[in-house]
Amino acid sequence: MLKLLWVAMALGTAWAVRGQFGHEHGAAWAGGIGVLAVLVLSQRQDWYRRLPAIVALGAIGWGVGGMMSYGMVVGYGRSQDLLNVSYGLLSLFLIGGLYGFIGGGLTGLSLASTPEKKVDWASLVTQMVAGAYLIWGILIYQLEWLMTPPRSELWAACLGAALALGWYAYRHQYGSSLKVALLSGLGAGFGFAFGNFLQVLGNTSGIDFNWWNVMEYSLGFFGGLGMAYGVFSASWPEKGIPDLMANRLGWFFLIFLLPFTNIVEAFGYEKLLSRAENLGVEDLQAFVRLEYGLSGGSLILLGVFLAWYYRKKIINQERWRNQDGLLLWFVYLAWYILLSNVMGALWLQGGGLKEYLYWANLLIIAAGIGMGFSKPVWPVNPISFRQRYVQLGVSAILLIVILSLILVNIHDALPGAQARFIFGE
Repeated sequence: MLKLLWVAMALGTAWAVRGQFGHEHGAAWAGGIGVLAVLVLSQRQDWYRRLPAIVALGAIGWGVGGMMSYGMVVGYGRSQDLLNVSYGLLSLFLIGGLYGFIGGGLTGLSLASTPEKKVDWASLVTQMVAGAYLIWGILIYQLEWLMTPPRSELWAACLGAALALGWYAYRHQYGSSLKVALLSGLGAGFGFAFGNFLQVLGNTSGIDFNWWNVMEYSLGFFGGLGMAYGVFSASWPEKGIPDLMANRLGWFFLIFLLPFTNIVEAFGYEKLLSRAENLGVEDLQAFVRLEYGLSGGSLILLGVFLAWYYRKKIINQERWRNQDGLLLWFVYLAWYILLSNVMGALWLQGGGLKEYLYWANLLIIAAGIGMGFSKPVWPVNPISFRQRYVQLGVSAILLIVILSLILVNIHDALPGAQARFIFGE
């Protein structure tokens, strides 16, 4: 179904751009773009009316995994023996799965929460924090099950948070939300492992391209595919009158807090100086001033647009049209790409091919979504979920092992290779 493809491409593109920003704030921005694409394609007025709150919660969920370190794990996939390579790809399967499970889970719960059956967000967050500390303490400090020494082992904290989230959804009978979490996790997990396979394959080919970006795109693409299928194949309750305060808080997060945090982290003075030196810029201060001007100006323009949008759709409660959601999604992703162009000094050196591919993806997705408005998104033929999910999970793991076997037979030593297990010592 094409609408699943548009969501997959939207999150894939945003996640590739996220590579310029990194960490929780970059992942949250990318995740919000993916969730926004789902809402735009849903064509549901009740979801449109709660759009800021739903997108903000989904963005936070996708952003949580940004605390995990995976640089060393990617290096394992570049090794030359089956044990290290399969360990690396399966570890990425787990890390990507945690990104998707928490992101898809919070998105699903925000869609399922109604005045008659509200999600107790304070209780849920408390349980997730407690689960994170508990599992992290047991696995890392007690059992010393280290995935990526000497880097951070916060994957265990995310695992604890994900378990608490899943248990909350199961215990309170949010079956559709749990389904979205599981499918998002499976998609993002496979996408991360498969992306590492593509990265190593690309590096081995000798083709000059940013193959790290391909790996990031793969995570977002398959994670978005899983999230979209989970949402569009489930039954959701009709929502009543929106909570104006929740929308205001969500809009504040999307308009100001998230963009401001990304700009502050990405355009710090020391980072700009380092970037200018790497580019061979002679007048460092002029470069810094121009970067500040471009990034700050874009933030002001985005703020003006979104404030106008907020007044029309949230304060004045104007009826949403499908084109309204598409415009918001387009501007939100275009802003993210624009900042990536500024960071890459596209105006100075032309940038890499990836910077232009972001815009091509944006235009293709926007055209695809626009043409798809004539038909409602539902129904997507649902799967017999429990049995099929187990089959998909086992198949994904077996395929990852096969991909690992292929990798160890196609290349010699690669730069950046790491070994978790060293033989002969």
